[in-house]
Amino acid sequence: MFHKILIANRGEIAIRVIRACKEMGIKSVAVYSEADADALHVKLADESVCIGPPSVRDSYLNVVAILSAAEITDAEAIHPGYGFLSENADFVEKCEKSGFTLIGPSYKTIVLMGDKIRARQTAMDAGVPVLPGSKESLDDDKEALKLAKKIGFPVILKASAGGGGRGMKVIHSAASFANAFYAAKEEAKAAFGNSDMYLEKFCERPRHIEFQILADSHGNTVHLFERDCSIQRRNQKIIEEAPSTVLTQKLRDKMGQAAINLAQSVNYVNAGTVEFLLDSDNKYYFMEMNTRIQVEHPVTEFITGIDLIKEQIRIATGEKLGYRQKDIKILGHSIECRINAEDPTNFMPCPGVISDYHQPGGIGIRVDSSVYDNYRVPSIYDSLLSKLISYGKDRDEAIARMLRALDEYVIEGVKTTLPFHRKIFINPSFLDGDIDTSFIAKYYLKK
Repeated sequence: MFHKILIANRGEIAIRVIRACKEMGIKSVAVYSEADADALHVKLADESVCIGPPSVRDSYLNVVAILSAAEITDAEAIHPGYGFLSENADFVEKCEKSGFTLIGPSYKTIVLMGDKIRARQTAMDAGVPVLPGSKESLDDDKEALKLAKKIGFPVILKASAGGGGRGMKVIHSAASFANAFYAAKEEAKAAFGNSDMYLEKFCERPRHIEFQILADSHGNTVHLFERDCSIQRRNQKIIEEAPSTVLTQKLRDKMGQAAINLAQSVNYVNAGTVEFLLDSDNKYYFMEMNTRIQVEHPVTEFITGIDLIKEQIRIATGEKLGYRQKDIKILGHSIECRINAEDPTNFMPCPGVISDYHQPGGIGIRVDSSVYDNYRVPSIYDSLLSKLISYGKDRDEAIARMLRALDEYVIEGVKTTLPFHRKIFINPSFLDGDIDTSFIAKYYLKK
């Protein structure tokens, strides 16, 4: 087992890893920018190292500074969390060459699955269904338009190196294709430093279903069932739940095995998530694989009783999984709300000082947060303040507990999405489980 782990991240995920380390008897090292000197993850870690000025590029994306911090604190391993460098293959390679264990998949795996075009082909080779689309990067709008006409509108353009909905355009006609094509390429270049694009048939009103997998270095791979992440705005998840209300056991087994097959085909090791689109006929299609821990991992922990962060650490030390697929059961229902410092009407970021903060509690409620009274929410980082997670014996109880917790939650001084979440949890369609990725646009963004 490791004696010390450096967490190359900030906010609630850094705290989540620190807590797992404490429970396992492992020392933790926090890194922070000058803007995060008073951050909670810095206060909770055993040691902390400032790695640069506030800008992300000069701090949390500063590979040299992070590796130097690991070296001077004598850390053995690095946990990247999610975002930032978590899926950066160059960072993983530098960790491996510097003698640090990266708690996550290998450099080769991240390179393969991080490129969405190559990941599509890998899925096809593994027998996992994909939507009709391009097999290689599209550089010319005229050739791309020919393919779009062959596939049939609507189509969706996606950045090969993309994520978070950036570099993504839905196109409904040939007339708007060229402008959308080059706008998407420019957005992708600005966001990821890579303008490679690919094209897929656009699946209208799908559900976004993802399967959590764990794989050790001894050839054992399991899935921990699905999460329904269909409630999104700007292609970014804001509510997730497990299990899905629409999957039969037969379909769950089939999709779960597809996720395992894909992971095994690339010799995947550690935690990862295979994401699918599920259409109205319950046909599923591979979308992408996230080679890291997910923001929404707590709902899986609630319904399986398995601590995913601890499992990541154990796998990274070379331990075998302590269970087989048949040992993992779905126990109850869990829902997560991402509480952001945003205006609840237009979702614009709202940084500032939190003047009053009170977390909800009680049976079946968990709060993963990094904020406190008088905490200053910075303007230069992601607006996520906390994750509010409920658990119940069934979906109705999980919803009831979430509504109670949303009413108890007090965050003053900055605008948050708490009021918006309350609206969703009394929406009749949501209560009936009638959801898809167009849910927010349909009910709350009407023109």
